Amino acid sequence: MKTTIGITFFCVLCFSFFSSCSPNEKENSNASDSQFTLKIDSIVSLMTLKEKIGQLNQYSIGQEMTGPNQTNEYSKKRYNQLINGQVGSVLNLTGAENTILVQKQVMENSRLKIPLLFAYDVIHGYKTIFPIPLAESCSWDLLLMESTARAAAQEAAASGLHWTFAPMVDVSRDPRWGRVMEGAGEDPYLGAQIAAARIRGFQGDNLKDTLTIAACAKHFAGYGFVESGKDYNTVNIGQNTLMNVVIPPFEMAAKTNVATFMNAFNDLDGIPATANQFLLNELLSKTWNYKGAVVSDWGSIREMVNHRYTPNLKNAAKQAILSGTDIDMESQAYINWLEQIADEEPSIIKNIDKAVKKVLLLKYKLGLFDDPYKYSNENREKNTVESPAIQALAKQAALKSMVLLKNENSLLPIPLNKKIGLIGPLADDSDAPIGNWRARANANSAISLLDGLNQAFGASNVAFEQGCKLSIGENNFHEELKINESDTSGFMDAIDLAKRCDIVVMALGETAYMSGEGRSRSKIGLPGLQLKLLKEVFKVNKNVVLVLMNGRPLTIPWEAQNIPAILEAWHGGSKAGAAIADILVGNYNPSGKLTMSFPKNVGQIPIYYNKKNTGRPSSGPNQVFYTHHTDVDNEPLYHFGYGLSYTTFKYSKLRISKKELRLSDTLSVSIEITNTGKYKGKEVVQLYITDEFASVTPPLLALKDFVSVELNPGEKAEVTFDVSREHLSFYNQQNKWITEPGSFEVSVGGSSNDCLKTNFTLLN
Repeated sequence: MKTTIGITFFCVLCFSFFSSCSPNEKENSNASDSQFTLKIDSIVSLMTLKEKIGQLNQYSIGQEMTGPNQTNEYSKKRYNQLINGQVGSVLNLTGAENTILVQKQVMENSRLKIPLLFAYDVIHGYKTIFPIPLAESCSWDLLLMESTARAAAQEAAASGLHWTFAPMVDVSRDPRWGRVMEGAGEDPYLGAQIAAARIRGFQGDNLKDTLTIAACAKHFAGYGFVESGKDYNTVNIGQNTLMNVVIPPFEMAAKTNVATFMNAFNDLDGIPATANQFLLNELLSKTWNYKGAVVSDWGSIREMVNHRYTPNLKNAAKQAILSGTDIDMESQAYINWLEQIADEEPSIIKNIDKAVKKVLLLKYKLGLFDDPYKYSNENREKNTVESPAIQALAKQAALKSMVLLKNENSLLPIPLNKKIGLIGPLADDSDAPIGNWRARANANSAISLLDGLNQAFGASNVAFEQGCKLSIGENNFHEELKINESDTSGFMDAIDLAKRCDIVVMALGETAYMSGEGRSRSKIGLPGLQLKLLKEVFKVNKNVVLVLMNGRPLTIPWEAQNIPAILEAWHGGSKAGAAIADILVGNYNPSGKLTMSFPKNVGQIPIYYNKKNTGRPSSGPNQVFYTHHTDVDNEPLYHFGYGLSYTTFKYSKLRISKKELRLSDTLSVSIEITNTGKYKGKEVVQLYITDEFASVTPPLLALKDFVSVELNPGEKAEVTFDVSREHLSFYNQQNKWITEPGSFEVSVGGSSNDCLKTNFTLLN
């Protein structure tokens, strides 16, 4: 009798409540959330402990779950848990038809009929693929990144998805780490701005909008600092680096009301992030007052046993729930052990209830209690996915993301009357541009560089030779391709082609799965025979344009010294080939700037612009006892913020509004920039601050603002920045956000190593 009353009351409570919310209440999300919090308490009181734990349980499922005909005991068990309300969210099931079927099974069979959440890794596009996030960050175009996230959300939501595990906001200084392709590079300020832009794009103004999805800030925290760049590895950083470098993008994500956070795989100061009280309770919950749900990364609760932090899965479940990890992704820790733990320690039920309420609130914000099927619309899916507008945006994103690293003697752009020899294993590859984390994109669906050049120059003016081949890697996961390391049989044809053409375009780099999760590399030069091929071609034709397709900064010292033109095209997405061709022919003037330093060799790693001074900095030439390597200088090959254009820009007349200011003042910083070249072009003007002395050793340089200006040849503009107290603040040893009086240097320019400078003093 009690169960029957509970079910009836629940149905009336939930569905009549959502349908009867006043218009003002729906418009005012804070008021609506507050109202629903009261309802959640009533709902949770009706739930059995097993049903509560079910809401915290997340599995990866496939199409086998769209019906009752499971083929093995493992899938049968998961299916039974699904329809009995013991699964709160799933990942990896996509498509309007599939998600309708599974949601229907949950709604028709579970006791309390709480809708299911469908999640997926929509990292840089769903079906239409945009440039990898590291590439997009090089556009420094926040509106662009918001737009591509919004387009990805539109495709994903139309296909039945509610939640993406993006953006990844990990700051990293190590290009050996494969996952740098998912992030925004090495700078915490720029990373924070990009995090906010992508969250706004995914979530829009209202999560109930059927063309938005919930975002997830990951990986909290420190994952970008894994030792030696090895994925899933130990992290060993100090509290100052944690708070001033790693944390800012996450703090911005919380301020931007990101719907969820995800744990990191790594430990931090000996405590796995999945059960890290400082991160989850002290910082996220108490200091930032964050109310959203925290999901573990795949199996990260279970992996605490491997960390030797806890002896078994039962204790891992207890540690995770007490620390504030709300959802268990694929560890089966909560579903198997929380009930027994609660029987033994009833006080833990309050932690379970708190987590359940967060999950229910997310489902409410998405509008799933109004209509569990609202996102799964096959007509909307058909009209939205790969629409012409989204395809056009993919090309724009690719154009803006590319970085011109070198253009000696103005070899680029290439005149249309030139005979082009296109050489390289990636030249006719329509898969590499998609990159890793490609969601539901079809393999080999990108526009290849060969197709792009044929369209731009005409097929009769373009000849192609592969030079060295692609082969299936040993892993054979996703049919991963690698660059051949021994077969030079194609070299002679490539060399003969190079002799006959006016300009050689070499398409070299990494295949799609050479970067990304689990794809750390100890050597990050051009893999396989590519450098050898490049050197042979260069011997017979010096007019070489090197087009790099890769998911990380590469070590290319020989290339940088010898090849006259280098374009960093990254893994540029569905329209990469067309975008590269537009840049090579001059239809688009490149404007990208690096967000990650390029090392000269791996021995320099980690290398980054916002380094600290040491007690033994360089004091001039011919010194021995200072911070350096004996075989390479301390500078990167290409600096953070660096990127060329087909035109040139001159910076002049740096001025500040006052030499002394108080904490409440705002400093106006202005500079004049002139297009001194022959092409219309866009320049990213960067403002950096140096704190001359501080109670915690400061970086030599720190990005604090930036703006893009577009100028015609001969045109000049004045750019003005406002510097406030916040730009001068930092976290001290007590994790307090403080501003200290003292001397500061302000630098403005087109790269972190090429700025005009002046000084000011902050008074008490």
